[in-house]
Amino acid sequence: MKRKRVLFVCTGNTCRSPMAEHIFRSEIKKRKIKFVDAASAGFFAKGNTSINEKSAACLAARGIDCSKFVPRQLKNKMVETSFLVVCMTPEQKELLGESKNVCCVHDLTGFDVPDPYGGSAALYEQTAKLLEATAEAIIRKYFAESGSAVQNKQTKKGDKQ
Repeated sequence: MKRKRVLFVCTGNTCRSPMAEHIFRSEIKKRKIKFVDAASAGFFAKGNTSINEKSAACLAARGIDCSKFVPRQLKNKMVETSFLVVCMTPEQKELLGESKNVCCVHDLTGFDVPDPYGGSAALYEQTAKLLEATAEAIIRKYFAESGSAVQNKQTKKGDKQ
């Protein structure tokens, strides 16, 4: 089965989208959802940077390791080859045009994810909570049948044989 990549996009790929990528990856792993992966990129990412310290701290508090993360510049091919591209704001979605696989967090949840850059640790924590809700919305909408529900059906089929 072909892997389905969910690509999270923000401005610099140091705060929101890396948190979204790692939180989503953690959730699909917990739920044993197969053939789905996460990635992230930024419109203005600089390769010589790293994840924001406050973003990393929010992930660490959740038991999520992001030590190998390196920001990536968004490329058209990433958008074209992703199953779903999730922008943090409607304005970012607009920049990507009318691709069927592009949406924004607001489309999925009814809220945007403001950029916490330069804000307090509490603001980053609030951002992480919004991204947890976003991960839940994506899983519910696109992958609810991919996880344990599918595995349970396969187990029941195997039991009948």
